Amino acid sequence: MISVIAIFLSFLKIGLFAFGGAYAVLPLIEEEMVINTGWMTFAEFSDLVAIDELTPGPIIINSATFIGMKLGGLPGALAATLGCILPGCVISLLLVVLYRKYREIPVIAEAMRTLRCMAVALIFSVLLKMLVSAIFPSGLNNVSDISLLTLALVVASFYVMRKYKTNPLYVMLACGGITLMLSLISGTA
Repeated sequence: MISVIAIFLSFLKIGLFAFGGAYAVLPLIEEEMVINTGWMTFAEFSDLVAIDELTPGPIIINSATFIGMKLGGLPGALAATLGCILPGCVISLLLVVLYRKYREIPVIAEAMRTLRCMAVALIFSVLLKMLVSAIFPSGLNNVSDISLLTLALVVASFYVMRKYKTNPLYVMLACGGITLMLSLISGTA
């Protein structure tokens, strides 16, 4: 079991640099949990993102709580959640005061625009990594091992959500149900 202090400090670092909203912070969580500490595999991280999408509440807090619980039980969950939200609370209070006072300065407006662009790039990087990981389960080194089912579900999901403006939760539940049904039929469940 990982120490509660180590969990708190990892999520304090994530919370300190969590700019751009929930999806923009996913690369930070991945880097800290998968790459830097090795506390999770990328497959576990991908499963975590899927669970976060299905549960109500902010993704970053759900992620912190789930990971903390996995790593250190209830104390780990509390430490991760507190570490994650503490910097944001303090920084937000300071920024509100400063933004109200200095928002008309052109440098501040340009900085805000730049932060929005950075957030889009971070979101896209995680999306691309997860897409490649889902479609090519053995990695890009073995391109012949493509998951046609996953590719078909990605394309169909995108089409249904764009054409019919379907709630993504329904699409995710349908994809999960289709995958579960097919694995039960093929006997791999």
